[in-house]
Amino acid sequence: MTVVEFSTVVENIAPTLRPAAYNLTRDSDDAKDLVQETLLKAFANRDKFKTGTNIKAWLYTIMRNTFINHYNKVTKRTSTLDTTDYFQYFPNDDRMVAYNGATGEFAAQDIEDAVQQLPEEFKTPFMMYYVGYKYLEIAEKLKIPIGTVKNRIHLARKELKQQLRVYAYGI
Repeated sequence: MTVVEFSTVVENIAPTLRPAAYNLTRDSDDAKDLVQETLLKAFANRDKFKTGTNIKAWLYTIMRNTFINHYNKVTKRTSTLDTTDYFQYFPNDDRMVAYNGATGEFAAQDIEDAVQQLPEEFKTPFMMYYVGYKYLEIAEKLKIPIGTVKNRIHLARKELKQQLRVYAYGI
């Protein structure tokens, strides 16, 4: 599909995106922004569209994912924990007592030992993820598929959970 054909098809479908965007956002201005961002992403990634597939579904998927990513970003940014009521009703709760730091040092040492015991193929992606790399970045640096990265991190976490099960219910 040429760029002109792609543009024509997308422009014809664009008005049908607005009601769906409004259903997601419940605000007309946000819906317009969502449609605009969806179209921008569609044009930027038109090479990823496979000719012969349903372009309308492809656009709706882009729009839904854009909305979800934006929603997650906003809720993560604005989430706070208000503990004032807790302290008001439970001022002498034993769960709020600060314990000796030595216990934490033992736990930290046990965690470090458990991580060091992981097989190298699990430890490397796990530690990269732990320090802040995204799955795609890890996959690119290690030159392995992203699914393999996710699987290895999952298996590393599962193994660590098994090795550190003594900490599951506190000390």
